[in-house]
Amino acid sequence: SHRAVNTALWCNFLVFTLKFGVWFSTSSHVMLAELVHSVADFANQALLAYGLRSSRRAPDALHPYGYSKERFVWSLISAVGIFCLGSGATIVNGVQNLWSSQPPENIHYAALVIGGSILIEGASLLVAIKAVKKGAATEGMSIRDYIWRGHDPTSVAVMTEDGAAVTGLAIAAASLVAVQMTGNPIYDPIGSIIVGNLLGMVAIFLIQRNRHALIGRAIDDHDMQRVLEFLKSDPVVDSLYDCKSEVIGPGFFRFKAEIDFNGVVLVQNYLERTGRGVWAKQFREASLSKDDAELRRVMAEYGEGVVDALGYEVDRLESEIQKIVPGIRHVDIEAHNPDGLSV
Repeated sequence: SHRAVNTALWCNFLVFTLKFGVWFSTSSHVMLAELVHSVADFANQALLAYGLRSSRRAPDALHPYGYSKERFVWSLISAVGIFCLGSGATIVNGVQNLWSSQPPENIHYAALVIGGSILIEGASLLVAIKAVKKGAATEGMSIRDYIWRGHDPTSVAVMTEDGAAVTGLAIAAASLVAVQMTGNPIYDPIGSIIVGNLLGMVAIFLIQRNRHALIGRAIDDHDMQRVLEFLKSDPVVDSLYDCKSEVIGPGFFRFKAEIDFNGVVLVQNYLERTGRGVWAKQFREASLSKDDAELRRVMAEYGEGVVDALGYEVDRLESEIQKIVPGIRHVDIEAHNPDGLSV
């Protein structure tokens, strides 16, 4: 994501300078739309870059789970900016000049800039596609599933915007070719309106992706099922209650479950680790003692050991869950009380 964002940032700045020059010399409405497109993209990449840096801050007392979700906040802000500035302004400009537009001047300059911009944006798009493929492989998803449900919308945002940039340039080229061939300048503002609608669709897609990430989406069903199957198959687990998960950052998850532990198996495991004969000897000796204090002492030590055994089993289950899904950084396991209270 970092490489894709940085590449897109500088590519968009370069394309912006080229488009500004050609718009200034041609006064083309569709080139103005593309200029606004590049401004929106550059601002978006700058916000994404800031969000990536901010999200890497270490957890603190105020944010114990870290700042990973901050990148989603800035991605959402940038998507809203694309919708308002990129889409809204471009469509309004096209509609206002629909019946009063004049044929653009120096169209050959626009052709050169469009060709160069397609090469630059295409190179940035290839970097973004590579980042998306890597993310999809890491999460074990197809590229299509990763675009819609992947846990890191940043690289998807860059790829979507770069793809829209290349498409927008193709629309601008088609509009100017239509003006040149027909002599009718109306195709220029029509191209501006089409580019504006394209930006609107991209913005709505990105807003939806980041909205789901911010409101706390669950982990993938496949990963959740693997964790639940492991817990259900473990001998120390009798029943599961209130199992929940949440994405707390790109590839970072939180898992919570209430477990009704099998006390018999838990004690058997504890005795196997500490030695059945040792405890049997202590209980026999304490039962023969005339003073009940010795028996109470042994029982207290045994009870404390059983509590420690419960903690051991919880730690073991948490460790195994994190091995099954390495992205689960926080596991909260509670002992279920049949009376409805968790302890």
